[in-house]
Amino acid sequence: MRKYLRATDIIDWDHPAVLEQARVLKGDFADPVEIAKACFEWVRDNIKHSGDCKAEVTTVKASEVLEHGTGWCFAKSHLLAALLRANDIPAGLCYQRLRRDDGKGFTLHGLNAVFLPEIGWYRIDSRGQRPGCDAQFCPPREKLAFPIAEEGEMDFMEIWPDPSPVVVECLESYKGWEAVALNLPDIAFIVE
Repeated sequence: MRKYLRATDIIDWDHPAVLEQARVLKGDFADPVEIAKACFEWVRDNIKHSGDCKAEVTTVKASEVLEHGTGWCFAKSHLLAALLRANDIPAGLCYQRLRRDDGKGFTLHGLNAVFLPEIGWYRIDSRGQRPGCDAQFCPPREKLAFPIAEEGEMDFMEIWPDPSPVVVECLESYKGWEAVALNLPDIAFIVE
């Protein structure tokens, strides 16, 4: 579990601002489930999705997402992982492959998995609410923003301790919501 608790360049939970926000969200809670829910709901509801708000800044690191108050789904998942890890709750990154909003191809979608006592790994999606997206924290039932609904879409069930390199490359290479939106990452896969 140590790899799901460590600070990294991207999941920089050791940054003073991230540590302070994690402390505020923990409040008087002692139960990891309550802490995880508080962190999830705060990121979901308070950090704007960069595509929705047409952000000109592109964030990657958890501390950048917190500072600017915006991030793509991937970056929001980096912040959520950092807040959970700062509260000593194991957290990883997960991905889905979804049809793009414009219908032209597919893109990865970033979310998290958190390790909860008596439940185990539980996937949560802090993407943010909008029509058609209703992500909730209701363990043990999973309620993600996007169900897999079309041919070519899929859930990747792996729980990554670090962000996918294609995600980091996209967020570091393109600045502003339009550039990122035109270059959202996808991965090829083979079904046998």
